[in-house]
Amino acid sequence: MPANPSRLSRTICIAALGLCLGQTLADPPAIVSPSASNADQTPADFLDLVGQRAKARWRLMFRPPPPTPPTDRGRAALILGSLLGDSLLVWQAADSQQFRNNNQDVLTYCRMLGLGEKLMPRLMAQGKMAEDSEWKDLRHEIVDGHQELVRLLREQRDEDLALMIDLGLWLRILEITSAIVAETAAVELRPLCIGSPAILQEMRDDFSRLSASKREEAILKRIGISIHEISTLWKDADKVPPTQIQVVMTQEKFKGLMQALMDK
Repeated sequence: MPANPSRLSRTICIAALGLCLGQTLADPPAIVSPSASNADQTPADFLDLVGQRAKARWRLMFRPPPPTPPTDRGRAALILGSLLGDSLLVWQAADSQQFRNNNQDVLTYCRMLGLGEKLMPRLMAQGKMAEDSEWKDLRHEIVDGHQELVRLLREQRDEDLALMIDLGLWLRILEITSAIVAETAAVELRPLCIGSPAILQEMRDDFSRLSASKREEAILKRIGISIHEISTLWKDADKVPPTQIQVVMTQEKFKGLMQALMDK
């Protein structure tokens, strides 16, 4: 599947960030996977980068199961996106049982959106891969499964839900990485907690492409405001070294959004 041109900036910026961090730390520069030319794989590549640059205790980032799927399809899509972020997190930890547990939650939310039957074979295959520790193949399956989910939603003209899947995924990924960065004193790692300015811009763009009625819903309005506030907080990060206060404030915002999303 050809890359989505509107998302290539994320990949380019992450690659540059990896090289920059590699130059400032003692170990070699991070190498972004060649598959990063497909922008939809960026969240997986970004977590790889975080694992290379920081001492990430992935299992400490696991969280309790999500609530029963809400009747609000938009909120369900946001939570499903965050569960896809958990799939990548658990893959980093190579925890087969946790992966199967999370995959069951993914299937439950897919069913709520009317995609359970179409995605169940793929999700079952992913669970078997985790059970057999086929981690390399599983990584590709997680990425391809995300792409298929978004494609199916767009085919049934649920563009808002497709956008919210991506928003939920990135919110969870950045909640994880900002928590990891907050635990380290290394100034060089602080930019990782927002991924990159390009990622924040793409999230703003995704939000702006939502229908006007969706943007006015309470949880989405809060997401839009928070993304704007985080972007403002980091607007001079390329000129002035980020502070630990910035990191903590950013982590608290992402954590607060995830808590609000998961509250019944």
